[in-house]
Amino acid sequence: MSIPPPYGPPHPHGPQDPPGQYPAGPHQGAQPPPQYPYGGQPGFAPYGLYGPYGPRPPVAVNGVAIAALVLGILCFLPAVGLVLGLIALRQIKRRGERGRGMAVAGAVLSSVGLALWTLMLATGAAADFWEGVKDGARAESVLALREGDCFNSPTGLEGWADEATKVPCAREHDGEVFALVDLPGGAYPGEDSLTGTADDRCYDLLDGYVMDRWALPDTVDVYYYLPTAESWRFGDRGITCVLGERDGRSRITGPLRRDETTLDEHQVAYLEAAAVLNAALDEVPEEEDDLPGHTAWAEGVATALAEQTRMLRAHEWPAAAGKPVGDLADGLAEAEKVWAKAAAATDEDTYFEYSDQGLTLIDPKESVTAREALGLATSPPRYEEEWGDAPESGEMKV
Repeated sequence: MSIPPPYGPPHPHGPQDPPGQYPAGPHQGAQPPPQYPYGGQPGFAPYGLYGPYGPRPPVAVNGVAIAALVLGILCFLPAVGLVLGLIALRQIKRRGERGRGMAVAGAVLSSVGLALWTLMLATGAAADFWEGVKDGARAESVLALREGDCFNSPTGLEGWADEATKVPCAREHDGEVFALVDLPGGAYPGEDSLTGTADDRCYDLLDGYVMDRWALPDTVDVYYYLPTAESWRFGDRGITCVLGERDGRSRITGPLRRDETTLDEHQVAYLEAAAVLNAALDEVPEEEDDLPGHTAWAEGVATALAEQTRMLRAHEWPAAAGKPVGDLADGLAEAEKVWAKAAAATDEDTYFEYSDQGLTLIDPKESVTAREALGLATSPPRYEEEWGDAPESGEMKV
């Protein structure tokens, strides 16, 4: 596996980066400055591992590989032996140590022992096999992490490979797992393909874990941990999606989860209504001169505004939030009419006249009073404030 700010396409990884570790790029889309020793973004492996003059000579035998081989030969705790073998392979690749043969042998012997054990229990499915591997993982392995787990790593998330010690989310921590993505079987799809899948799936799943993006610190990025070619051969079919500080070294000071498990019913109702409009805004056309595409988008925004207004008016709000939410719903209803006019425009001047008015009416700041009454975050994300009066993208989270 491997890892690679929020809300944006990933940066291309540099040729010096070892396979299996790629960071998700910052939302600004800026190329990582070359002077940073780790590629300018979190998640890159240390430059010194592969150096400008080729790999460093091995200096020691990896101790985890030795343990994996011993457990494999003894066929004792095969799940643990297999996990140790996979961890050793990643450590050897990252640290330049010796012992790859022992790690492979230990993993193979342990996998055979675990497969025989699984077969005897008549649970021979590949998914069950890998679940047994994960259940036997060490507490210090990323394989042991589940959604909602917070953890620390000896290197932080900068150069993070596999060490991960679970800690309470109320304490300072390096990362917080917000989703696990199951992958289909078949041949190893390659690191580029897995990175693309992680970009799509992790960002898609983020809204389910952090329903209120306003509550997500601007300094927090998305990381992911991918299967390697070696772990894939032993049944690893999972991507671990993680939230962590952008610099890869600072620590998060509290839990980031904002969903049904941490919010009350009124907060959830508000955020579910807001998500309808956010989804429509995200569909903005990429080409500015595509009038048919923009009018179709405006129609989608108008439809979403109508649905958001209906949802807000249908819910029974607490007394303190009734008027602020009602006023917000009235404003959204007016915005719907303006976006409908933009959708009916037959020329660009008319379209932009109404769409600019519509964007002003749905400015995220218009919802601050209602959010405050509901106990939600009241500071719009920084990337929204930087757009000015007329955002050109669909990233307006309300």
